[in-house]
Amino acid sequence: MDVLIVGSIAYDSITSPQGTAPHTLGGSATYAGLAASFHMRRLGLENIGLVGVVGTDFREDDFATLTDAGLDTAGVEVVEGSTFHWIGSYHGNMAQAETHETHLNVFETFEPKVPQHGVHSTVTFCANLHPSIQLSVLDQSEPKRATILDSMNLWINIAYDELIQAMKRVDIVVINDGEVTMLADSQNLVEAAKKVQSMASIPTLIIKKGEHGVLALHGDDMIALPAYPTDVVVDPTGCGDTFAGSLAACLSNGVGQIGTNELRQALIHATVSASFTLENFGTRGIESMDLDSYHERLDTYCSISGTSVDAS
Repeated sequence: MDVLIVGSIAYDSITSPQGTAPHTLGGSATYAGLAASFHMRRLGLENIGLVGVVGTDFREDDFATLTDAGLDTAGVEVVEGSTFHWIGSYHGNMAQAETHETHLNVFETFEPKVPQHGVHSTVTFCANLHPSIQLSVLDQSEPKRATILDSMNLWINIAYDELIQAMKRVDIVVINDGEVTMLADSQNLVEAAKKVQSMASIPTLIIKKGEHGVLALHGDDMIALPAYPTDVVVDPTGCGDTFAGSLAACLSNGVGQIGTNELRQALIHATVSASFTLENFGTRGIESMDLDSYHERLDTYCSISGTSVDAS
């Protein structure tokens, strides 16, 4: 297996200035998986596996969306009850979602079970989950190249010690700028990033800055990239998961120690991929991405940012 992704598979009910989307397919594993599957096809990789849980209300056509994308769903459990459901909205500059209701449903008792054929994946990505669940995944998997972890401010508040423990066990941590400054208790982003990298002995720390791009600390090296500029922002839900899933897929295409240039190129692909997600509700944006539109946008991004990527 090239990439193992563990996270939520959910239904989201979203309102933004552009409209509403009730009970649309969502969840961290879903976005990351669909993004990874696109790059799997682009790079000629073999297998992306999901581990998650859904209820008996999970629609057949949504399962088809996952399997038609080439995702291995052997690790997705179907449990009696309702699928995780998040209700939220976006306002103003849409930088932050307002949560109205969260119904964990079957996700409340989720205990991930990594399939045997996923234990030795090339890359394992633990999406935004309680750190104790992430630690369970790390106990069950032995990826050949890299482990990646995502998190959120809630776990900093209620599960700090477990979060630091989980961060110390992975190769790459992906969090946003607010979470880094919160962890470090510092408002200077670079200072905060260096402090967090040191406190958890993180080989690679990747900081998502939304419309302001991404900052990465890779050992002693630093990478700074802009976001893809767009005036079409419909629904930012899942952008970070799209980013991480794309990153995981790109890094699974290499061998040996991850180099700075390889990481920079993976971050470029992740950034461009995330720009598709926010242009439509739910997973529609990432589902609509094809090779022609992707490479056109990638070329534009490289021209604007003064970067370049290997032909693929």
